[in-house]
Amino acid sequence: METLVSIDNAQCRIGRQALLAIGHFAIESGEHWCLFGPNGCGKTLLANLLAAKRPESSSYVSYGPNFDPALDLHIVSFEEQQRLWARDNRFDISEFSGDAQDKGTVVEDLIRASRSRQNQDDVLLADLIEQLALAEVLSKGIRFLSSGQIRKVLIARSLYAYRDDSPQLLILDDPLESIDRDSREQIANTIEKYMSAQFSSLQLCRRQQDILPGVSHMAVMERSGTEMQISRQGLLAEVLKTSEFMDISAVGIEATANLDALLPHGIPISKLREELIRLEDIQANYGDSKVLVDVNWIMTSQDHVVIEGPNGCGKSTLLSLIDGENHKGYGQQVFLFGRLKGSGETIWETKKNFGIVSNELHNKYIKGWRVLDVVVSGFFDSVGLYDESGTAEVDLAKRWITALGLEQWERQYYHEISFGQQRLVLLARAMIKKPRVLILDEPCVGLDDYHRQLILSVLDTIAERSLTNILYVTHVADEQPSCINQVLRFKEQIGGGFSVEQVDS
Repeated sequence: METLVSIDNAQCRIGRQALLAIGHFAIESGEHWCLFGPNGCGKTLLANLLAAKRPESSSYVSYGPNFDPALDLHIVSFEEQQRLWARDNRFDISEFSGDAQDKGTVVEDLIRASRSRQNQDDVLLADLIEQLALAEVLSKGIRFLSSGQIRKVLIARSLYAYRDDSPQLLILDDPLESIDRDSREQIANTIEKYMSAQFSSLQLCRRQQDILPGVSHMAVMERSGTEMQISRQGLLAEVLKTSEFMDISAVGIEATANLDALLPHGIPISKLREELIRLEDIQANYGDSKVLVDVNWIMTSQDHVVIEGPNGCGKSTLLSLIDGENHKGYGQQVFLFGRLKGSGETIWETKKNFGIVSNELHNKYIKGWRVLDVVVSGFFDSVGLYDESGTAEVDLAKRWITALGLEQWERQYYHEISFGQQRLVLLARAMIKKPRVLILDEPCVGLDDYHRQLILSVLDTIAERSLTNILYVTHVADEQPSCINQVLRFKEQIGGGFSVEQVDS
């Protein structure tokens, strides 16, 4: 077997807070590894080191004679999604086009670009399109896809790049996150189908149930103080029996008392049945494509709602119509807190009532902001901190940071902490202004079991002790707070687009 990539005696720092120390780790052709560990243990850092995306790579990483990382290594990750979205947004020319539309990078073009023009394989492309159910999005711009849809596109792009004359390595950073049930099965089956002696993979994983079929080896990562390292590695069946793996996968949640200082004790004074959101016959189209059709829904102050539906059905579109981000909500029967949207209120008057955690917001934060700045910016509904903040605001931000177990990262740069930790920072940002409605668009994406349980526990405490109501989007049936008492389910319409049905939970 040929060694594709190896790391020896590596020392890699993130700022002054963390050190990745790897004695030896190697991937050989035909091996399929799972890099398993909790948030903040260094999985993404190790993957970037392997992929020659760190300055230290040239010092510690070696590649096989037939392996060129620029051609033979492919990555599917949230960071790659963010990079592609940011690039398309940067080059958006819709305001200069005749129809005010710019598709940006089209799905089919993105997939085909992983091969040279002279080396296109229409048979392979057709098979991947069928396996991953991508036919309906081939002509769409990637900016207009849901997070789950673009994940499948990135997997198709990586597998389409497969070359018979050279070993390939595919790095998959939690590929089943933010994916509906049918798509999870499609992705797992497609990846397993293409596993071969010439195709190796490295899956970054936080939860045992997300380990892909076909994985042959496992490396368990852990963090002790400021040092991140591999604590155990070897054949999957052997590592699964070790204490290193079982200690991580069995970790429980510790009750936090930190919320006591932030939320009142006991149940709030019984709230009258107040109408928070009313939608009447709402429509939303993008060009000729129907997205939302005849949507009717009421959310009251006694409701905590979960929204269910497949990738690409319009869940994020619906949320953007409500919170003020989408102009298509104006001129329609959208009522917020008893007032017709667009009847004289400012966008900031609308935003003050909503706290938001979403992929879209996550994508907007780039380098330059410290964790404390991100949380304080929630007072101003800005991406980053541009206004003067007072002592009281900073103090409250610090208490939310502590409540979510992030105090050691307070002065760290947001882009230097793990994806899951960034999600927790966004929850603190959303809650700092005590919103009437907390919108959570897949808030547990990127979180290990401990932090998932932590977020769900925090949300239940918020629902119990405050006047904030929960509006929650998820694809995972057992991943929602127990306070949920209403389900808003998307239903596909015969003529195209989706409507919704409202069900008491």
